[in-house]
Amino acid sequence: QLVESGGGWVQPGGSLRLSCVASGFTPDYYAIGWFRQAPGKEREGLSCISNSDGSTYYADSVKDRFTISRDNVKSTVYLQMNNLKPEDTAVYYCARLPIFYFGEYYYSRREYYDYWGRGTQVTVSS
Repeated sequence: QLVESGGGWVQPGGSLRLSCVASGFTPDYYAIGWFRQAPGKEREGLSCISNSDGSTYYADSVKDRFTISRDNVKSTVYLQMNNLKPEDTAVYYCARLPIFYFGEYYYSRREYYDYWGRGTQVTVSS
């Protein structure tokens, strides 16, 4: 199971930290990725972190503003989002990626993820 939280409304330039709590599977066998989907747009892969060694990938659109991290004791993956912009408004999802797909080609492609959370809404507006 994957459960996201931490979404909400924030003004442009503000920050939010999303959380993804994972349960029911062996963490070392997977990576966790964050995606977002705005109305009328494709689901976009943002970032991914390996549960085993903490390696990360970032999309160019967010790499200077978003930071992914994990707390293995709490079985939680975070997405720290800074300097938020109106175009960051979307539903944000975390998803599970089998570790053998953890790589630059795969991490942003939704078809390789095998389990998804229900999402949390992020709205950036003044």
